[in-house]
Amino acid sequence: MTKKFEIIEKQIVYPGFFRMEKYRLKHTLFAGGWSEEISRELFVRGSCVAVLLYDPHTDKVVLIEQFRAGAIIRPERAWLIEIVAGAIEEGETAEEVAYRESLEEAGCEIQDLMVINEFYTTPGGSSERITLFCGKVDSTQVGGIFGLDDEHEDIWVNTVDFDEAYQMIENGVIESAIPIIAIQWLALNKQKLQQKWL
Repeated sequence: MTKKFEIIEKQIVYPGFFRMEKYRLKHTLFAGGWSEEISRELFVRGSCVAVLLYDPHTDKVVLIEQFRAGAIIRPERAWLIEIVAGAIEEGETAEEVAYRESLEEAGCEIQDLMVINEFYTTPGGSSERITLFCGKVDSTQVGGIFGLDDEHEDIWVNTVDFDEAYQMIENGVIESAIPIIAIQWLALNKQKLQQKWL
C-alpha cells in the first residue's frame, strides 16, 4: 500500500495562543483506493518538552502540582500532579527548554540529561509532540512554590520516594499521561540509570 493523503481545504478557525485548524481531506485505504472526503479539526500546538527530575542518590523524584483547565470537568481533581514541562519556543532546542523549565517550574538545576522518548500525546486531534527527558538533580533542597507570574503559574513542588511516586500511579492519584509514562519508564530502567549516574 502506498500511503498518501490529500488536503482539499485548510481553514484557521481560531488563531489564539493555541490555534485550531479545520481540514477537508482524504487518504489512501489499506484495502486500496481512497477514503471519502473527511472533515477534521486539529488543535495545533508545537513541540513540547517534559522532564522527570530524579535524584539517584536518594531515589527520589520531583513532582509538581498545579491547576489545569483541562481537568475542570471533575472539579475536585482540577489540580494535577505532574512533572516539569513546557513548550519549545522558536530558536530553542528541546534540551534548552528542559534546563529552563526545570529552573522556572521547580527551582532545579539539572546535572545530567537523557532522552527517554519522543511521542505524540493525542494524535487523534492535536499536533502536540513531546520530547520526554530524565534529568539528574540533587533533591535535598527541592520544594516550595514556583512558576512565572507573567504566565499565571502557581506550582507546588515536592519530592517523593520513587516507590511512593509509583504507588501514586497505582492508586490513581497521578492522572496525567506524561508523568505516568515517565515513572513507569523509571521503574523499568532505574537500576541501569543508577549505575550510570552514581
